Amino acid sequence: MFSIKSLSTNLTPASTQFIRNVAQITSIHAITSLKTTPPSKNHSVEEGNKRKQLLERPGLFGIKQGMITWFTSKGEQIPATVLEIDSVEVIGHKTKEEFGYDANIIGTIDKLKNYPRLHELQMFGKAGTSPKYKFGEFRVRDSTNLIPLGTELKANYFAVGQLVDVKGITKGKGFAGVMKRWNFKGGRATHGVSKAHRTPGAMGGNQNPGRVLPGKKMPGRMGCSNMTDFNKEVLHVDGDAGILILKGCIPGPNKAIVRVSDAIKLYGKSLNQLARE
Repeated sequence: MFSIKSLSTNLTPASTQFIRNVAQITSIHAITSLKTTPPSKNHSVEEGNKRKQLLERPGLFGIKQGMITWFTSKGEQIPATVLEIDSVEVIGHKTKEEFGYDANIIGTIDKLKNYPRLHELQMFGKAGTSPKYKFGEFRVRDSTNLIPLGTELKANYFAVGQLVDVKGITKGKGFAGVMKRWNFKGGRATHGVSKAHRTPGAMGGNQNPGRVLPGKKMPGRMGCSNMTDFNKEVLHVDGDAGILILKGCIPGPNKAIVRVSDAIKLYGKSLNQLARE
């Protein structure tokens, strides 16, 4: 019959010493804890900027003019998008000493707004450029990447074969159902389905959880949101004509203003393409 006494007699000296050492360990509940403040060096603005993947040079603005069919030297047909680079100039700077980060302020389209602000007119006068209809910030890694004021950025700012990122606002589709907005399958066409062919169906549980969980895909306004297309290949540049042709489609309707910058991350087919080149 099993007994504790028989178990203790079968233990080796090493096992007995191990049990004694474990018995001497202090319980975690008997240890008094002291509240300490987290180190502030990882929460500063400088450390936060170092962790960001910032580019060494700013991007520019382009105006989407539509899509064309691009033919390669081998006769292949590629869908492409034409961008117009219209009077893109550096009109201002933001420095780390004043704002906590370094950025170039880029403007495009020589046209005065209907209601310009005083500080905007002062910025244009300081840069020595004409008033711009659209302008925005492009953050860079440090102050050495700031471009002199008044510098014009043409389409040949990018090279053929380079990969760029394009950010814009997608086309607005208005109020859309779940089949168009979220690609739901929908209900059956026949066999007992009445007036519920395109409905979303059940929304959640009964008594538990007793509510519709956040993030549930439902009907609503579709489109008109910020979107970034990564790793678009540059097919053609013309600095004098201000034409930049990119491979594939980009977000936004025709005449939309988009932001074009160097590719910030390369993965998948993009890495293989650069390796072949």
